Amino acid sequence: MNRIDRISAILILLQTKKIIKSYEIADRFNISIRTVYRDIRALEGAGIPVGSEAGTGYFLCEGYHLPPVMFTGEEASSLLTAEKLVEKFTDTSVKRYYKSALDKIKSVLSGKERDFLENLESHIKILYAEPTPREDFPNNFLTDIQRALAQKLTLVIDYLALYNDKITKNRTIEPIGLCYYGFAWHLIGFCKLRNDYRDFRMDRIMKLTVTDEKYDIKNKKTLKDYWEELSRTTELEPVIVRFDKSIKSYLERPKYYYGFVDEKDAGAQVEMYFLIDSLSYIGRWLLMHGKKAEIIKPASLKTIMKELVKELNRHYL
Repeated sequence: MNRIDRISAILILLQTKKIIKSYEIADRFNISIRTVYRDIRALEGAGIPVGSEAGTGYFLCEGYHLPPVMFTGEEASSLLTAEKLVEKFTDTSVKRYYKSALDKIKSVLSGKERDFLENLESHIKILYAEPTPREDFPNNFLTDIQRALAQKLTLVIDYLALYNDKITKNRTIEPIGLCYYGFAWHLIGFCKLRNDYRDFRMDRIMKLTVTDEKYDIKNKKTLKDYWEELSRTTELEPVIVRFDKSIKSYLERPKYYYGFVDEKDAGAQVEMYFLIDSLSYIGRWLLMHGKKAEIIKPASLKTIMKELVKELNRHYL
């Protein structure tokens, strides 16, 4: 990126947040802090009212806004790709607001850019089978939870627990974050009923209300704190498996679902290391690889594999 394009991009970036720190600009454009200072001075020299606070960062003075910007074809296509992902991996509330926001963005595109998107749209598809929705799970709470997180507001939910299939009503939750894993969104928060932090799968929330009651974020864990503590307290068992190199390419993505940690070359094989909390879970995955997977440790996993094979044998006999 040449300097003129970079300075223009910095100006756009300054409009995205109240304050942008120097290191954020440096990381975004892969430049030094000294270059950041020079670029900011160039903006000031061009009459752009850039304010600064020592030790805090830079900001645009109140009332200054750029006119609508033009998008490149690549930027426009990235928005279209994001729209496809939003359709498949968010709930109905986010889909509705995203479409509204995208319509506003499309309204400032040139005719050429709009034609580009229309021609591209039918050629992008996300192949993901969404679970059949149940009437008693609205799947419409992502936007409300985002508002609660931003404003530090308490939630009250009715929740169907997976482990016992029982509904608990009016659970008061102080949210600390949202995560997407295991093909579902999860609300992480402090549950006053359990007096501890809990993970709520959002497609099992039957009812949700955002209250006016604020909570003190200073006394709460961050989302990062929660996951780091969970990883320390969850009992994970080490697993070592040797795979034939002939199937290595088929393992590259799936291995991360099973606690992959590291690997090393072992001649005609590759030795992979995993940390996992369920040997049965990884065992069923290894079963599909047959004799091309050799379990080195633990011995208990070999026993599980024998039982799985016996189970299959009984089933088909």
